[in-house]
Amino acid sequence: MSNTGTGDAEEALTSDAHVDHAHPHGGPLYRMAIGAIGIVYGDIGTSPIYAFRETFAGHHPLSPDQLHVYGVLSLIFWSMMIIVTLKYVTIIMRADNKGEGGSLALLALINRTTSDKRRWTSGIVLLGVFATALFYGDAMITPAISVLSAVEGLTTVRPSFEPFVIPLAIAILVGVFAIQARGTAKVGLLFGPVMLVYFITLAVLGIVHLVDQPSVILATINPLNAVNFYVQEPVRAFIAMGSVVLAVTGAEALYSDMGHFGRNPIRVSWIYFVMPALLLNYMGQAAMLLGQSPAEAVETVKNPFFYLAPEMLRLPLVLLATAATIIASQAVISGAFSVTQQAIQLGFVPRLRITHTSERAAGQIYIPVVNWALLVMVIALVLTFRSSSNLAAAYGIAVTGAMLIDAVLISVVLLYMWKWNRFLVFGLLFLFFSVDLLYFTANLLKVPDGGWFPLVVGAVAFTLLTTWAKGRQLMIARMNEASLPMEIFIKSAVPSAARVPGTAVFMTSSANGVPHALLHNLKHNKVLHERVFLVTVRIEDVPYIAVDQRETMQDYGSGFYRIVLRYGFMEEIDVPAALAQVEGCGPVCKSMDTSFFLARQTLLAASRPGMALWRERLFAWMLRNAEGAMEFFKLPTNRVVELGSQVEI
Repeated sequence: MSNTGTGDAEEALTSDAHVDHAHPHGGPLYRMAIGAIGIVYGDIGTSPIYAFRETFAGHHPLSPDQLHVYGVLSLIFWSMMIIVTLKYVTIIMRADNKGEGGSLALLALINRTTSDKRRWTSGIVLLGVFATALFYGDAMITPAISVLSAVEGLTTVRPSFEPFVIPLAIAILVGVFAIQARGTAKVGLLFGPVMLVYFITLAVLGIVHLVDQPSVILATINPLNAVNFYVQEPVRAFIAMGSVVLAVTGAEALYSDMGHFGRNPIRVSWIYFVMPALLLNYMGQAAMLLGQSPAEAVETVKNPFFYLAPEMLRLPLVLLATAATIIASQAVISGAFSVTQQAIQLGFVPRLRITHTSERAAGQIYIPVVNWALLVMVIALVLTFRSSSNLAAAYGIAVTGAMLIDAVLISVVLLYMWKWNRFLVFGLLFLFFSVDLLYFTANLLKVPDGGWFPLVVGAVAFTLLTTWAKGRQLMIARMNEASLPMEIFIKSAVPSAARVPGTAVFMTSSANGVPHALLHNLKHNKVLHERVFLVTVRIEDVPYIAVDQRETMQDYGSGFYRIVLRYGFMEEIDVPAALAQVEGCGPVCKSMDTSFFLARQTLLAASRPGMALWRERLFAWMLRNAEGAMEFFKLPTNRVVELGSQVEI
C-alpha cells in the first residue's frame, strides 16, 4: 500500500500538471459559459425529450405509478450526480492534456507520462482507441434520435402529422450536414442564446407542474426510492437502467469539448444552470404523471415532454426542441471532425482532406469524407428504425462502453500519475465501476433490438484504426531495415555526384538514415542540389507546440541538413511556412528555388510476420486512398516531385 496521504491528493489538484493549459479562451466567464451551454450541452440537453418516455413506454414499459416514477427519478438524479458531476466535471476534467480533453487526448497524456510501464501501456492504448471507435457509432445515432424525437412532437399537436415525421426529419438532417462545408461560425453565434432559451423553457415547464406536486422534489433526491425500486422489482429496475442512462448521454462531451471553452466555464454552466434545468424538467414530467389518473398517465407517458406544455404552446415547443436537436447534432458532427483530426495526427487514421472553415478559430474544420459518411449512415438509421423509440434501443451501449473505458483510463491517472491516496482512489473507482458496469450490462440487453449497430460500427472502426497504426509501424520498420547511414552516403556518393543550384527538400518518416526518395533521385537523375534538407514531421502527444520549439536542425556538412518539425496533435501542418523560419542553414527557403521530393510507396502484401494477410491488404487499400502528402503538408503543387518504390510488409 502506498504511504501517500490526502495532502498528495490536494497537491495533485493544484499542481502545475493540472493547471488549465488550454489555448487562450477569450472573453469573460459568463460569455464562455453561455457558449459552452450552446455547444457542450446539446446532447445531454435534448435527453428529456425521450429519456423519461423510453423508461416508461419503451421496449420494456413500466406503469407510471408512484413506485416506478419515484424510483426512476431517483436513479436519474443520482446518475447525474455520480457520472456527470463527480466523475466527469469534478475529476476527469482535471486530467487535461495541455487543455484538451477526450479519450484520445487522455490516451496521449497517459502514453507520454507513463512510457516506462510498457507492460500495460499497449492495453491502455487499445482501450483508448476502442473508446474512439465507439464514439463514431454514437455520432451516427445522436443526430438521428435527437432530430427524430423532436419532430415526432408534431403528433402531439395533431396526430395527422405522423406521415410527415420521417420525411421532415431526413430533410432537416440533410440540411444540417449540407451546411458543414460553409462552416458554423455565424450559426454558432446563435447556439448559446437558443440553448439558453431552451434550458430556461425546460425549467419553467418543470416548475409549473411541480407547484402541484412539491413532494416530488424530496422524492428525487432520496436515494431510498431507487433502492426501494430495486428491492421490490430487481429485474425491472435493472432493465429500466438501460433507458435511464439516456438521461446522461452526452456527459462525455463535457470532457471532449474542454479545449474549446476551458474547464471552468463548462463546470459553472453545468452546476449552476444546465443540471438544475434538466432536473426540474424531469421532476415536472414526474409530477404531471402522478397528478393524472392511471388511464390519462398511460397516454401521457407516450410523449410526456411535449405534454408538459399547454396545447396552444405545444407547436412552439416542438420548434424550439427541433432547434435544440439541430444544435446537438451540430455539436456531435463537429466532435467527429475534431476526433478524426486527432486520430490522423496521432497515426490511427490515414491522411484525409481537412478544410478550415474559419481563419480565426483553428478548431473549426470540415472533413468531407467523415461528413458524408455520417450523413449516409444517419439517414439509413432513420429509414431502418423509423422511430426514436426504436433508435433508443440502439442508443446507450456505445455511450456506456465509452464511459466504462474512461473509468479505466482515469484509474491509471489517479494511481500512476497523480498518486492520490489509495483508499480514496479505490473508493471512487469502486463507485464509478459499479455504476458504469451496471449501466453497460443493462444496455447489453438492447443488443438484439438494435444495440448491435454501435457495436458493429465500433468493431469496424477499431479494426480500421488499429490496422492503419500497425501497418504504418511495420512499413516504417521495413523501410528502415534497408536504410543507409547518412555519414556513409555523404562520403561515398556525394563526391562523385553533380551539384545543381537550389534547395531539395526530401520528406521522410524516419529521422535516421537516407530517405528512399533521395537514393532514387540520385540513381535516376545522377544529380544533387547544392542544399539538401531531410525533413521529418513528428506529431507529439500534446495538442500544441510552442513556435520556438518547432524545429531542431542537424548539419551533416556538404550542404546536407536534417530538420525535425514538431507539431501538436491539434495543429495544422505547414512545412513550407516552418522551413521559412529555420535559421543556421544558409539563406531562407524561397518557393521558386525549392523542390520537394516525396516517396510514394506501393505495398506488396506478403506472408511475413506482423499482420494477417487480409489486414495487410486492408492497409494497402487505406494507403492508396489516403490524402496525398502534398496536400497534407501544404506543399506547393508545382514544386513537388514524387518517386515511387515498393515495400513488402
